[in-house]
Amino acid sequence: MRIVDSFSRIVRLGEGVAASGVLGEAAMNRTVAALKVCAGRIDRFGVRHIRAVATEACRQAANAQVLIERAACEAGISLSVITAAEEARLAALGCLPLIGEEYDGALVFDIGGGSTETIWLKREGARPLIVHFASISLGVMSLAEISGVPGRPERFAAMRADLRARFEAVRREMERKGGFDVARHHLLGTSGTVTTLAGVALGLPRYVRARVDSSWHACADVLKVVETLAALPREERARLGCVGQERADLIVPGCAVFAAIHDVWPCTRLRVADRGLREGILRELMAEARR
Repeated sequence: MRIVDSFSRIVRLGEGVAASGVLGEAAMNRTVAALKVCAGRIDRFGVRHIRAVATEACRQAANAQVLIERAACEAGISLSVITAAEEARLAALGCLPLIGEEYDGALVFDIGGGSTETIWLKREGARPLIVHFASISLGVMSLAEISGVPGRPERFAAMRADLRARFEAVRREMERKGGFDVARHHLLGTSGTVTTLAGVALGLPRYVRARVDSSWHACADVLKVVETLAALPREERARLGCVGQERADLIVPGCAVFAAIHDVWPCTRLRVADRGLREGILRELMAEARR
């Protein structure tokens, strides 16, 4: 796969959904504006094979159809709302090449805005074997809204403990399908939270995808970054080149999610993927195009 163009924008589509149950007008406006940029790039490159998906925010929102209609009318992009299981499958497919060769498999986790997916993934040839997957309806956006951005250590600790309890229930379900040996597996993270943590751990003055994607880290080192970021005032987090203003509020809930995942699956190594759902879609589209 050779990337010829890439674009991303934080649109906070799930803003307010946890409380209201609907997508807000401002959030939809930001999303449609970003989709128009995507549409322009699609046209410029003459792309013929397209799949566009929406995830947790639209799964939760009663008015998701409004966004779907606006995306089609205003940006010419046909969105489909996919299930949590399909989201996990595509993320696993996108991350498959990053399972360490010396390991039996990995725990893939995707920390989104409105949900967090955990996937026990083993590699069997060219296809991923998903032993178990689970989705909890908490991500960085919903956690920030429910808990607020913690300013004191005890608030961060409470958020981490609540998340740990949720992931412990997931691990109990996993154990029914066989033992997850932390010595024979590694963590494999795909999300803005994890790539940001990796960028800070690497000491990058600004984010560089080529340095972060597929990088290996000792989990102990990443947990030190978690503790540092959670304790910093917002202004100091925002000044870090790999965090910035847009992610300064969201990185702390993301840190709590990562810390809780490691509490439950205490692997020694983490591999970071600046890839996942999109790359899973791309791999399938490429296979369809060849056929």
